[in-house]
Amino acid sequence: MLLKVAPLEERIYRHRCVEARSIVVPWIGFPLSALIKLANPLSSTKYVAFQSLYDPKQMPEGRNAGIPLPYVEGLRMDEAMHPLALLSVGLYGEVLPNQNGAPIRPVVPWKYGFKSIKSIVKIRFVEKQPPSTWNSLSSHEYGFYSNVNPEVDHPRWSQAKERRLGELLKRPTLKFNGYADQVASLYAGMDLRKNF
Repeated sequence: MLLKVAPLEERIYRHRCVEARSIVVPWIGFPLSALIKLANPLSSTKYVAFQSLYDPKQMPEGRNAGIPLPYVEGLRMDEAMHPLALLSVGLYGEVLPNQNGAPIRPVVPWKYGFKSIKSIVKIRFVEKQPPSTWNSLSSHEYGFYSNVNPEVDHPRWSQAKERRLGELLKRPTLKFNGYADQVASLYAGMDLRKNF
């Protein structure tokens, strides 16, 4: 059913981990906005909330994950509707493997990777900012927005540079992961140090 929402396309995006690692990934999927338009949420909807798969019978080690499961994340509606936001069902020309978030995951390339929640099984449209796992556990380390920003360090490490997979030397981190010209307007007037 989901594969019929919109034609699949390949998009090559930079992917940035909050731990200062990065990679370039050819994702396969369709715009998240296509699913949202099909769902036709109420006009009062301000956020999209995601929940990952968690089945204790299939995933008995989940109790040792160190975080509460299922994993949850959220986006503002305008972020979710942005043309760059993708629902991925594959990468590198193959079906999305379990370790990369099968069967489907959002990819939000201007945010740190943990915002692109893996293995989603539930999407809700809500009026209030939904909880997100890392923000709930440690809000001083992981903001709700989690936009890639070299000017806002994680309390335990700098975000000014990153190491791309396959490269020895670090490179400067680009604001919004290099997508500033396309997404900065979403945050016009916001204090990005406060709303990190």
